[in-house]
Amino acid sequence: EVELVGSGGGSVQSGGSLRVSCVVYGYTANTYCLAWFRQVPGKEREVVATLNGAGSTYYGDSVKGRFTISRDNSNNTLYLQMNSLKFEDTAMYYCAFRANPVAYECPLEKSRYFRWGQGTQVTVSS
Repeated sequence: EVELVGSGGGSVQSGGSLRVSCVVYGYTANTYCLAWFRQVPGKEREVVATLNGAGSTYYGDSVKGRFTISRDNSNNTLYLQMNSLKFEDTAMYYCAFRANPVAYECPLEKSRYFRWGQGTQVTVSS
C-alpha cells in the first residue's frame, strides 16, 4: 500500500524560501501522478503543482515562476521548492498520489487522488 509522509515547511518572512518534502513508500514504478495541494481554513483544497512519471509538470497560476516541483528517484522523495514566498502562500501543504499512465497529464481535482500525506504547515509573515 502506498503511504506518503510529508515534512519540512515552517515559518519564513515574505520573500524568503522554503522546501517541503514527501517520501513515497510502496510505489517505485513511473506510472504515477504526484501533486502538492494546499488549504487554508474555510477554503477548498487547491492544487499547487503536479508531476507525472514522464516528468511533465503543471503549476497553478499563483505559484508559476516561484515554485518548483521535483522528485528524487534515488530516495523516492517528492519536493516542492518555494521561492519568493508571499503572505498568501500561507497554508497547510499536502502531497498526494495516484497511479496514472506514464504519458497522461495529471488531474487537478483533489478527488482524483487516493493517497495523501499528513500535511505540513507553511507560514509566511508579511
